[in-house]
Amino acid sequence: MRNKKVLVTGGAGFIGREVVKQLLKKNYKVRVADNLSKNPEKKDPIYGAEFHKVDLTDKKQTFPVFENIDFCINLAAKIGGIGYFHKFPATILSENNKIYSNTFEAAAKHKIKRMVYVSSSMVFESTFKFPSKESDINHIPPPVTSYGASKLIGEWYCRAFWDEYRLPYSICRPFNAYGINEYPGEEVGMAHVIPDLLKKILEGEFPLKILGNGEQSRCFTHVSDIASGIIAVMESEKGINEDFNIASPREMKIRDLAIILYRLCGNSGIPEMEFESGFTYDIQKRVPDVNKARQLIGWESEVVLEEALKEVVDWFKTKAINK
Repeated sequence: MRNKKVLVTGGAGFIGREVVKQLLKKNYKVRVADNLSKNPEKKDPIYGAEFHKVDLTDKKQTFPVFENIDFCINLAAKIGGIGYFHKFPATILSENNKIYSNTFEAAAKHKIKRMVYVSSSMVFESTFKFPSKESDINHIPPPVTSYGASKLIGEWYCRAFWDEYRLPYSICRPFNAYGINEYPGEEVGMAHVIPDLLKKILEGEFPLKILGNGEQSRCFTHVSDIASGIIAVMESEKGINEDFNIASPREMKIRDLAIILYRLCGNSGIPEMEFESGFTYDIQKRVPDVNKARQLIGWESEVVLEEALKEVVDWFKTKAINK
């Protein structure tokens, strides 16, 4: 496996950069295709990968980057926080479908060994089954947001291109990635909750405004765990034509997360909070069953949330707060 060439679409993004870093440490040959739209510094990916600045919604630009590729880790997508999903639903649906059409067609044409498609926990938006098993996706209502719908459509691309072209695939569903190198948005909800909350706390915005009632729960998974999980799926023959939740199973309420971040920023006690009307599609609970990844490919998350958040806070103070 280690002499194989891996294409990482979206490899300059938050999760993508960690995937690239870990692949190179394992001595894979790595090619990155990215338009740098989610890279605030607009720099080529680090770590020494072969880099191509590519608009993957353009078929002519997409096809050449799949030449001489063994595996594709397909991360490229329009993505952001809950505010982003509500503000740009048509853009998300349209652009992501273009990316999937072009990347899957290119992969089939060049007969790569496997497409590792990175989906999202948001395909489970409409579930009432917790913890959510991979097999539940066949029995629950479809997602309610354009982003969730677009990621589920990508899963259908996997199965359709296997049925017609025998393009092997694996589906990875990360749950609530966090870590350093994730910047806050210019508006609330445009980025994910941890950078949004940290920005407010460090800039002294009190009472701390929380979208919704604060009882929403998530399973925050460190970006290094997500990257190692994606790579473990790619490396396992047992991952072929299978889907996996890539996540920490630990459930955390948003109000409890806010208290942890508040204290890690050097404060004591509990911050004064003000709960605001959330967005229309603010899912109240998202908790995965992680047994399949552990039992089938031997992977499980390792990073402890509180320990990793210390690093995030330190990085945020020096790198992100003035962005």
